[in-house]
Amino acid sequence: MTLKTELCGITMKNPLMMASGTFGFGEEFSEYMNLSLLGGICSKGLTLGGKAGNYGPRMWETPSGMLNSVGLQNPGVERFITEELPRMRTYDTLVVANLGGGSPEDYVEGARLLYAAGVPMLELNISCPNVKEGGAAFGINAGVAAKVVRAVKDVFPGPMMVKLSPNAENIVEMARACEASGADAISLINTLKGMAIDIHTRKPVFRNVVAGLSGPCIRPVALYMVYEVAQAVKLPVVGLGGIQTAWDALEFIMAGAAAVQIGTANFIKPDISLDILAGIEEYMTENRIEDLREIRGAALPQRKG
Repeated sequence: MTLKTELCGITMKNPLMMASGTFGFGEEFSEYMNLSLLGGICSKGLTLGGKAGNYGPRMWETPSGMLNSVGLQNPGVERFITEELPRMRTYDTLVVANLGGGSPEDYVEGARLLYAAGVPMLELNISCPNVKEGGAAFGINAGVAAKVVRAVKDVFPGPMMVKLSPNAENIVEMARACEASGADAISLINTLKGMAIDIHTRKPVFRNVVAGLSGPCIRPVALYMVYEVAQAVKLPVVGLGGIQTAWDALEFIMAGAAAVQIGTANFIKPDISLDILAGIEEYMTENRIEDLREIRGAALPQRKG
């Protein structure tokens, strides 16, 4: 029996990746688990110049999930390359750099630096607001997203995974536009828009009012979107959104996901990915499954080859 998973020509030990923004750069989780057991780690979201993040409350628990308004706090691409990347390379797992930006130029320069540093895979976060166009996210309109993907691919010839927002005008159209523009894989979904009000202050909890909703409450939405996109593109799809058990992960794989990312669940139990791996192995043993390819896409009308 094997859990080995291929993603964009790279063989991972298993299909479990740690989602960006929930695992830092890995170091703080190393005391709870052996990071080499993971399929991959997506770095905390990076921006070219780095960010201090948002003021005020940044996280708020909600039934079956959480809201976050961290504001992409990060050290910046150059400090990531000199300070974090060398340590991440020692974990013996696939390192994926998650990159955001406020303009096409920021994305391009950040991607150029990451490729020059030898980052094996890029995850392009197009949910960031386009500051040149009034703050609308790059990932809302397929035409705008396609231009960014194409420009980044020109400077990052390595494997590039594009992370899609569930708030896109049309998730299938968005995935197809990214595919046509040079994406090598698609990951979805990013957080849904949400908010919370403090009934004691009678004001929104977050200074920006709107925050990102994640956790089990969004899983059915994420699963549906993975199911739709897996049928619409020929690229590998990586599913995420509320996965916290082996059952959850298997659902995404049967919906066509090549791999899955674990996010909010890491805050509940730092080594929860090991529980998920053990559960997948148990399921495979009980059902006499030797390779995950036997069940990948099993729920699709026509299984992907």
